[in-house]
Amino acid sequence: MDVTVEVVGEESYDLSLEQPTYADLLAALDLSPHEVSVMVEGRPVPEDQSVETDHVRVLRLITGG
Repeated sequence: MDVTVEVVGEESYDLSLEQPTYADLLAALDLSPHEVSVMVEGRPVPEDQSVETDHVRVLRLITGG
């Protein structure tokens, strides 16, 4: 499956993986699911769900104190 992953405020990546989950997409970009939220059509999706779209947005979470 070909998927475009847009990391908001950074770059877009074109990935080709067979039957990926959203966690697989993050791993391919060396991103931790604890540091980002994966969004499809403006809604967050669970990382263990199978990818069923060709465009995904990834938002980096901001932490601090």
